[in-house]
Amino acid sequence: MRKTTLFSFVLFLTFSFSQAQKPKVPASAEIFESIQKLNFLGSVLYIAAHPDDENTRLISYMSNHVKARTAYLSLTRGDGGQNLIGPEIRELLGVIRTQELLAARRVDGGEQLFSRANDFGYSKHPDETLDIWDENEVLSDVVLAIREFQPDIIINRFDHRTPGTTHGHHTSSAMLSFKAFDLANDTSAYPEQLRTTEAWQPKRLFFNTNWWFYGSQAEFNKADKSKMLSFDIGVYYPLKGLSNNEIASIASSQHLCQGFGRLHQRGTQKEYVEFLKGEPVSDKTNIFSGIDTSWSRIAGGKAIGNILYNVEKNFNFNNPSVHIPDLLKAYNLLQNVKNEHWKTQKTKELKAIIEMCAGLYLEASAETPASTPNTSVKINIEALNRSNQTIVLESITQADGKTIQKDVALQNNDSEKFETEYTISEDTNYTTPYWLKKKGSLGMYTVEDKSLIGKPETPRSAVINFNLKINNTPITFSKPVIYRYSKPDKGELYRPFEIIPEASAKITEKVIIFDNGNEHTISLIVKAGHDNLKGTAEICHPENWSVFPEKQEVNIANKGEEQILTFTIIPPKHQDEGYISPIIHIGDKTYTKELIEINYEHIPYQTVLLPSESKVVRLDIKKHGENIAYIAGAGDVVPESLEQIGYNVRIINPENITGETLKRFDAVVIGIRAYNTIDELKFKQQILFDFVKAGGNMIVQYNTNRGLKTDHLAPYNLALSRDRVTDENAKVEILHPEHPLLNTPNKITQKDFEGWTQERGLYFPNKWDQAFTPILSMHDKDEAAKEGSLLVAKYGKGYYIYTGLSFFREFPEGVSGAYRLFANMLSIGKDHLQPNQKLND
Repeated sequence: MRKTTLFSFVLFLTFSFSQAQKPKVPASAEIFESIQKLNFLGSVLYIAAHPDDENTRLISYMSNHVKARTAYLSLTRGDGGQNLIGPEIRELLGVIRTQELLAARRVDGGEQLFSRANDFGYSKHPDETLDIWDENEVLSDVVLAIREFQPDIIINRFDHRTPGTTHGHHTSSAMLSFKAFDLANDTSAYPEQLRTTEAWQPKRLFFNTNWWFYGSQAEFNKADKSKMLSFDIGVYYPLKGLSNNEIASIASSQHLCQGFGRLHQRGTQKEYVEFLKGEPVSDKTNIFSGIDTSWSRIAGGKAIGNILYNVEKNFNFNNPSVHIPDLLKAYNLLQNVKNEHWKTQKTKELKAIIEMCAGLYLEASAETPASTPNTSVKINIEALNRSNQTIVLESITQADGKTIQKDVALQNNDSEKFETEYTISEDTNYTTPYWLKKKGSLGMYTVEDKSLIGKPETPRSAVINFNLKINNTPITFSKPVIYRYSKPDKGELYRPFEIIPEASAKITEKVIIFDNGNEHTISLIVKAGHDNLKGTAEICHPENWSVFPEKQEVNIANKGEEQILTFTIIPPKHQDEGYISPIIHIGDKTYTKELIEINYEHIPYQTVLLPSESKVVRLDIKKHGENIAYIAGAGDVVPESLEQIGYNVRIINPENITGETLKRFDAVVIGIRAYNTIDELKFKQQILFDFVKAGGNMIVQYNTNRGLKTDHLAPYNLALSRDRVTDENAKVEILHPEHPLLNTPNKITQKDFEGWTQERGLYFPNKWDQAFTPILSMHDKDEAAKEGSLLVAKYGKGYYIYTGLSFFREFPEGVSGAYRLFANMLSIGKDHLQPNQKLND
């Protein structure tokens, strides 16, 4: 997968840049802030539906100003959205958005949690959402999150009282949170969870309201605010050199695949939360009023607090290591505390602070970025103490059970380096997102290991434990094995160490369209996870399709190298579809998965194992015209899909659009959201309209109605709306069955709208000039008919077509009717052309 340079900005030392697992180098100010948070025993859980729903301003405020332990529970991973930075959609998009959320939390100081709910796409009502999600299972995940995190305060991003007024996922997240608030303390609710956690009653539930929920600022100003609390979330942090809003802007700008990069905001700004239920707030200036957030909250905590409050009060910014003896006293007392929740959480925080104060640098770097089960890999170990404290590295233990006795005194600033062999057992799990290991349903991920539910990512299996004695107190620091390397143009780089299969395979084309009965040659790429990979490869295929040859030899000398095998696919004579998949035989083992690599600079390197399969479609399709100019928008596979059915497609840079350039093409297709993302297009509209007037066809795919770069989307008046049809099986009424768009060269019928995925379409126009002809009518349940999904207008000698139909989703799924309809859109008015004849010949 391509590497994309997305953006660059300087994050202050306070923040850890998301270059994989690069060790943090904390400044004294960050250590001091960590001690402040250590001395606050209170927590906030913020709940919403998707990546980007979270209010980074409020999360940052609670974490950095209030000092509360703060987490964001996103019910989904955002699989159903669009991707503005690359081609990944669905599961792979969910992986990217998961990592973007983690990057945002590294900035704003929060933690990240998830449920098993799958973002299946836009939903208009929570009834639909909760039916597809499996309400009981997602509710159990919310209850589990509350029981494990034990928040004092829960804040909902959305209003549970307004179903049908916003995205169904949004309202559902609030409704589930409202129920879970009480159920978390009910031992009869999901009792199986209580084997590993305990019942918990949060103190208060709030709704994070603002003027938007009231329709306007004027209406909000008039609203009854007697149950509301407000915060100045523009507060400035001298220790960071940043305001809360600036931190929040940096955090939300991590959502790059959604185009959320934004300017920093500064200055006073109010944020409101509305009290919903729980213990009333006695002091509206303090959301934690009446809740003990001191060390006295837990039995045995007062003595610990006496030590740690003194450290905070007398913190030595010039030499934080002088506090290590007191920190160790608090650490030892903490181990006797009976409250397991706070003991676990504060031990984790205290260990991190001791590590920072000592300037400890503990690293385990593999000699290679990946390895396979049943192998050994050399690990380079580095241990460095940058303080005058007495620290001894007693031993190193590995996840494979191996222990290395060292008994090395770590002298101040004297780095100890050595090597060890790390054995990866045969039963070690591959590195891949745990929620994608088993096929889920439309609305739910399948997670067989219940201990993983809620976790943002799969825990690393390759871990090195550094067993130290600091001033005679034993403390173990666990570090995941990483891969550290350098590039001449980048310097030092880090990426996670991956466990991969010894063989993986992918067919280069995910959808293969046969627009006639001719055979088609495919490429199967086999990748070796270790040296000297030998075996055989074959293609599993539908019964009425044929593949030649049946098997081929796999022989790859070096790890990481690929072998390309060519197979011929022979389709049936008539329209049909199915799936083909590779099977790689290595010894007595078989491998059927594709190893997908996701590599963007703003998130850690990701490897994802998914079933390797491609859809094959024998399609009865005709077309007129051959040459298509494509202007890419927010990213889709429409150009490749059109090439599949025989079109010559050239992607044109908007800056290069001229009347002369366009003469060679029969049609111009505009990619999704191009008019939302490309400034240059507003200067090229007249050239495009002149192309249509001269006889070309122009097809514009969906754009959002906000943030358009031009007021003249079409040569006639056309107004976009938020109208959409989310039911992919919604009935489609053909309004003008005699129209050429539905008859030439392919006869479009109801059958062509079968098998659509995720939705019919989105952001349909709701007002248009009489020059346009609406072709189709459709609607979701209990809604009025919408006729703006496909509009066509004659303009001069050519045709302008605007469509909100989701071709960008249907093409990757091989939906035959979508291909046939798009071919008609390209072909309209071109029936006079012979095959391979250009428009201006």
